[in-house]
Amino acid sequence: MLYYLFRFLEENFNLPGAGLFSYVSFRAGMALIFSLFISMVIGKNIINYLRKKQIGESIRDLGLDGQISKKGTPTMGGIIIIIAILVPSLLFGRIRNIYLLLMIATTVWLGVIGFLDDYIKVFRKHKEGLNGKFKIVGQIGIGLLVGMTMFLSPEVVMIENTNHVKVQHIETTELDSKSIAVKSTQTTIPFIKNTNFDYADFLPFLKEHAQTGAWILFIIITIFIVTAVSNGANLTDGLDGLADGSSSIIGITLGVLAYVSSHVGFAGYFDIMFVPGSEELVVFASAFVGATVGFLWYNSYPAQVFMGDTGSLTIGGIIGVFAILIHKEFLLPILCGIFLIENLSVMMQVSYFKYTKKKYGEGRRIFLMSPLHHHYQKKGIPEAKIVTRFWIIGIALAIFTLITLKIR
Repeated sequence: MLYYLFRFLEENFNLPGAGLFSYVSFRAGMALIFSLFISMVIGKNIINYLRKKQIGESIRDLGLDGQISKKGTPTMGGIIIIIAILVPSLLFGRIRNIYLLLMIATTVWLGVIGFLDDYIKVFRKHKEGLNGKFKIVGQIGIGLLVGMTMFLSPEVVMIENTNHVKVQHIETTELDSKSIAVKSTQTTIPFIKNTNFDYADFLPFLKEHAQTGAWILFIIITIFIVTAVSNGANLTDGLDGLADGSSSIIGITLGVLAYVSSHVGFAGYFDIMFVPGSEELVVFASAFVGATVGFLWYNSYPAQVFMGDTGSLTIGGIIGVFAILIHKEFLLPILCGIFLIENLSVMMQVSYFKYTKKKYGEGRRIFLMSPLHHHYQKKGIPEAKIVTRFWIIGIALAIFTLITLKIR
């Protein structure tokens, strides 16, 4: 909103300094600072309110070190993250931008689902929370909304043909004669140069209808990614600061990817698709990072508040949708490696237990406990050390994700 206000003031009154709001870098920086302020300052008041209302976590004793001491810790703190994302995004983003609107819709949509889940757990005293079927329906719903919007909206386009040239030792990027903004189901393939993957390549048997089928396939994959990453973040949220800190690292990386994708020069240099209008995602990513880092102030060990499903489902969905909007979803297995391994550890544990129970009459386990972070807890490794090591791995994965751009 402030973008439009200061643009009006600059054009009509020539207000000094108003032009700063035309720069994405300035608005992104302001969104970061403002979200950090909200999550740290206003967040403290929300935590005190949650504690006053005795909205605390109910703990099931699993024999983990320090687990019982967390009983009664305020939960549903994801509200802090959501507010700290939405307010700066609305203030400093161009709210007519389709990409920003989709991210705001994702935040609100999944925030409501997570809130309902936490509400049922805390107030209705149902440990399982919202029925899993309703969660899946909600995740499918936002995935369908995002996929259909990308298909139908004339604003969601990309430009593939950019030439990175060097003239008299000066590097520059220009659009060639074939470079036009088009709707496309193409996406970036890590490591492979001068090649983008088109979902239509999966459907050669459809012949002239392959592109239509590609959009259907794209929407299905969008739903899968949003659901998988959202659930992965939810499973990772088991130790103080683990999911929140990991999400901050991922958010910084996505912000960088959005910036290079929205800049024709960098897009040409790194041989990736140029996505006009996606610069507003940099503002959103900055708000996301500020919100998660500010929340980490209270969520780090020993946690003063838990984000609950209100936060974990939301941040996971945000990450999944964000990557899809900039056509970088194939980088998610690397970037979100922590979420992926947590997901896989649960799937492997459950599948192996059922298989061995059917075959031997007694279920056996691969890990001492799943998700994976609890396995290390069972081995006696202190919680803070597990979280720190997972963060280090997350940083390494984030760096490697960015390196893949240059490898191309």
